[in-house]
Amino acid sequence: MKIYFAGSIRGGQSDTALYHEAIMHINETDTVLTEQVGDLSHSAKEGSFRDDAKIYDKDTAWLRECDMVIAECTVPSLGVGYELAYAEKLNKPVHIFYRPSKTNLSAMLKGDPYFHIHPYETKEELLAMIDEIRQ
Repeated sequence: MKIYFAGSIRGGQSDTALYHEAIMHINETDTVLTEQVGDLSHSAKEGSFRDDAKIYDKDTAWLRECDMVIAECTVPSLGVGYELAYAEKLNKPVHIFYRPSKTNLSAMLKGDPYFHIHPYETKEELLAMIDEIRQ
């Protein structure tokens, strides 16, 4: 399967290491199209983020190509919210993960019956839940 993994970059990078581990785990059996989300050496302020139109074109192409969207939404991000709405428009399966002890997930996500919402607390829980949805 081709997986679009969404996580905060410009909205805050405090969970990048967690994204990296989740992406590496998914890549054991499937293909993550958006590995840069978990790139520990990547900074949201680096020059590679300057060409916003190219980022938009690339990301929306990956959304059209993917089989499923997995989003980690503990760190709020306008871009991730846009990606989720775009995926819904394309009728892509969308699974949203978040840690309730760290954030209050947006009502726009929790209230949309299209999205599959998965609260978790530990990395181990997250990885096990990702395995369940990919079966």
